[in-house]
Amino acid sequence: MPANSQKRCLVVGLGISGLATAIRLRQIGWEPVVVERAPGRRSDGYFVALFGAGRAAAQRLGFDHAIPDRSVRDGRTFVVNRVGDRKPGLGFGDLPGDWRMMLRGDVEAAAFDALPGDVEIRFATRPTRIEQDESGVDVTLDHDGAITTERFALVVGADGLRSTVRQLLFGPHGHHLHRLGHMIAALALSDPLDGVSAHDGVSLFEPGRAMWLFPFADRPHSLLLSYRTDDIDGQFTGRPADRVRAAFGPAPTGPLLGPALDALDNTGDFLFDTVEQTRMDTWSRGRVVLVGDSAWCVGLYASMGVSAGLAGADLLGTMLHHHPGHIPDALRSWEAQLRPHLTSYQQAGVSGRSFFTPDSQWQIALRPVIARGIRLPLLGDALRFLRANSRINKERDLDIARNSTAPPESTNHRQKARLSG
Repeated sequence: MPANSQKRCLVVGLGISGLATAIRLRQIGWEPVVVERAPGRRSDGYFVALFGAGRAAAQRLGFDHAIPDRSVRDGRTFVVNRVGDRKPGLGFGDLPGDWRMMLRGDVEAAAFDALPGDVEIRFATRPTRIEQDESGVDVTLDHDGAITTERFALVVGADGLRSTVRQLLFGPHGHHLHRLGHMIAALALSDPLDGVSAHDGVSLFEPGRAMWLFPFADRPHSLLLSYRTDDIDGQFTGRPADRVRAAFGPAPTGPLLGPALDALDNTGDFLFDTVEQTRMDTWSRGRVVLVGDSAWCVGLYASMGVSAGLAGADLLGTMLHHHPGHIPDALRSWEAQLRPHLTSYQQAGVSGRSFFTPDSQWQIALRPVIARGIRLPLLGDALRFLRANSRINKERDLDIARNSTAPPESTNHRQKARLSG
């Protein structure tokens, strides 16, 4: 790719937001360089949902067709207790709207394959210093101990919840991360759990803790264990599987919770983390901008992380295209248009705690009542109408950039990215 210092951009992070940003900037004529601190592509893949806002962005980015829909919409959903008693329950299949379920790795693979082949990717590389002036940004990069400094017109931090770019430019993580008081352990099961039908969703609730089994159309369930704690830091001492088991107490685990906890014991590869949100007064400073979890992590309970990352990257390219040569103006316009939607997503992430992890016995008892009501002819129609027309449901499916852009020119989505470094 010939160098063009006026449109040379550094994208930090090869996750969903970083890939989407690089694709969108290349569509509008920019020259992105992507750096990733990991030595290679990661294939971690717990469950994610993709709603209408994310699908619309993925279509413009050119890879919506490559994201599989693993949703099960005609399966049953049950609430169980430790001894195995079952009642009707509520699950993702009951959500209205234009959504899909898949693994996180499905979206990353589709985006990676859509990345134009002339976009440079450097693994094992991270920024250590960022300095800027009115005309550009000087970034010091560490590649396996080799230090270089390069100049870019724009720097995009897409490096996740604990972003290096954010730490370098905006200060310590503690200034921007807001804990929701919950921990999660998530695992894509390699084998089904005994006694659970492949297409059935199962949840177990106790005050302050919950287990979910999310079904897929073509593979075993994904497991989510979620619990409330007042000692977040203490959860990161010892083995994660032991901390999760302790959170569910010494009582007999029963026929489903027991095997679920055993699955964590038998693998070292599962997500174990605190549920947090990134809250910032601004997402940009000069010619440096944060996207995705680096800027606005909405938290797992909002179910909008992937959709928000895609929509934010899509709109970022649109605003840069609409403000040629005026990067700070473009970033301000982008944030002004995007922030109200992300505020709604974050509010949903806070209120969604009680859906994923009920706080009280009455919240637990209410679920089978609602589940039965949804399946009644008249009452069910009324409840589904209210849910479909709720503010957050409309926000999930809103095409954020629709009024800001025409469809971008097509790119060769089958080209392989060139790997260097």
